[in-house]
Amino acid sequence: MTSKGIGGWRRIEWASLVGCLAMALAGCSGSPVVPERQGGGAPVVESNSRSPSRPQAPPRTPEEHHARVLDLAERLLPPDLRDRSGWARDIATSMTALSIPALPRKVCAVAAVIEQESGWRADPVVPDLGGIARREMERKLGRYLIPGAVLDLALRKTSSNGQTYAERIAHLRTERELSELYDEMISEVPQGQRLFGDMNPVHTGGPMQVSVAFAEQTMRERRYPWRNAGSAREEVFSRRGGVYFGTAMLLDYPVSYNRMLYRFADFNAGRYASRNAAFQRLVARLTGIDLAPDGDLLRYQDGEPSGTSQTERAVRAIEGLGMDETAVRRDLLQEKSFAFERTRLYRRVRELAERRGLPTPAASVPDIALESPKITRKLTTRWFAERVEGRYRRCLARNHED
Repeated sequence: MTSKGIGGWRRIEWASLVGCLAMALAGCSGSPVVPERQGGGAPVVESNSRSPSRPQAPPRTPEEHHARVLDLAERLLPPDLRDRSGWARDIATSMTALSIPALPRKVCAVAAVIEQESGWRADPVVPDLGGIARREMERKLGRYLIPGAVLDLALRKTSSNGQTYAERIAHLRTERELSELYDEMISEVPQGQRLFGDMNPVHTGGPMQVSVAFAEQTMRERRYPWRNAGSAREEVFSRRGGVYFGTAMLLDYPVSYNRMLYRFADFNAGRYASRNAAFQRLVARLTGIDLAPDGDLLRYQDGEPSGTSQTERAVRAIEGLGMDETAVRRDLLQEKSFAFERTRLYRRVRELAERRGLPTPAASVPDIALESPKITRKLTTRWFAERVEGRYRRCLARNHED
């Protein structure tokens, strides 16, 4: 084979590797599990969190709002937190930019998620990330019938820092490092960014483990509060960006919940998953049809509704609903927004339940098992939400204004 032929083969081999790497590592970017203590005590009601004894007037300026949040954060964050003032400033800047009210429960909600997701680390370490990545690559290569020798040969290539890619993967510690390594690898492939740029296996990151896709959407729709910003992906892995996007994901949408617990469940399962799970449980009681209360009222493929879900079939079977299939589907398409609560379907289902004497809660924690190569024990959305609420409760206890 000529040297030109050998070079062509290596380019093909390397391009194949990158595609395999993206597919193989796609499952390696779920939320890390941070060891912590079990919280106890009664649940905290969101609307009744501790507040200052004297009502305060709304802040008149962004500067005043920032000062109020900063004062709360400096009082409520863990006293032994490293760079406590820096975290407090980032929380204050984020809540001010998003117009989140300067209330103890709001600050503590953000703090609780940060503590659960990363243990107050801007770029949290994932135990054995290199091993997880390599095992996922090998497992998925077998699925696509690609010889392991192709992977081994390609990973022996020397990278920009003098180490082989195999050595780099073995020493991976954080998702930011994995994301950057992937970008470096595809930069060596002709048109690699165009071909593989949207296949980066790291989908979440930072101190609140926020979706990169959500960060990109937020940067398109809102003014980012810091100058000299990088890309959404780069900002997610920074402390300031991770806090900002996480605060938006957690608090920057309207709900009818009476407990912060349900926002925590939504943070794990998707916005309005708690409301939708309550709706599913109500439909199941009205029809006698067994439904998985997972918070998804429709089936999705590549982010778009696809086919007919079990929930949709059950809704159509509700006696006395008085809505045809087209009307049912039209209203179910609102399931990822607050607008669903204003639809005829949502109100009609609750009305029928009330007539039968059934309770009609606004929210219920979804029943979802958490799956990721990084998770080695059985965990659920309820586990996540209750653990975060325990941290939230301890944060509120640090509010000494009675």
